[in-house]
Amino acid sequence: MHVHAHGMRTTIELSDEQRAELLRIAGERGEKGFSRIVQEAIEEYLRGRKAAADRTKAALAVLGTLSEPSAARLEETVRELRSSWR
Repeated sequence: MHVHAHGMRTTIELSDEQRAELLRIAGERGEKGFSRIVQEAIEEYLRGRKAAADRTKAALAVLGTLSEPSAARLEETVRELRSSWR
């Protein structure tokens, strides 16, 4: 499959089922091919990764704001939770 994104072409591999489903969706949208659907999916994926990175950065920024006793309690709680994970 070839995707056009600002003049850039690339090839990706899809299963027969994925290709059929993308063609079905494209047909419902009145589109001949599914390049736009793939572009939208990639944009959504990249936005999700950026949002997750932003949340992680915000969470890490909070780390220095806990008092020593609160930090110790949080660390102990995390240690307990990790020991119970399978």
